[in-house]
Amino acid sequence: MSPRDHDGVRSTLGAERDSTVSLIEALSSRLRSVVEATADSSSDDEHDPEGTTLAVERGQIVAQLDRSRVRLDEIDAAFGRLDHGTYGRCESCGESIGPERLDALPAARHCIACATRNSARRW
Repeated sequence: MSPRDHDGVRSTLGAERDSTVSLIEALSSRLRSVVEATADSSSDDEHDPEGTTLAVERGQIVAQLDRSRVRLDEIDAAFGRLDHGTYGRCESCGESIGPERLDALPAARHCIACATRNSARRW
C-alpha cells in the first residue's frame, strides 16, 4: 500500500471513528434522558396508546449503543491492521479484500467469500 493510499485509509477510518464516537455520545445522552424519565414515579407510559414505552425505547437505545461500541472496536482494530501492514487482507484466507467491500465497510476483516461462508461474522 502506497503512503498516499495509507493516508486515505487512515482518513476514511478517522471519519468513521469520529462519526461513531458522536453517535455513541448522542445515544448515551438519550439513554440518560430515558433513565431519568423512568425514575419519575408518576410516569405511566405503559398505557400510552400513542407510542412505545420507555422500557422499549431504553432497550432499543441500549442495543444501538452495543452495536456502536462494537463498530468502534472494529474501527480501532482496523487502525491496528493498517499500522501492522495487514489492512485489506482477509483474516481467514489471507487474500485481498476487494476495494468495493472496503469502500462499503472500511473496517472489514474478511473478504466477501469468507464472510459469506460464515454469516455470523459481522466484519
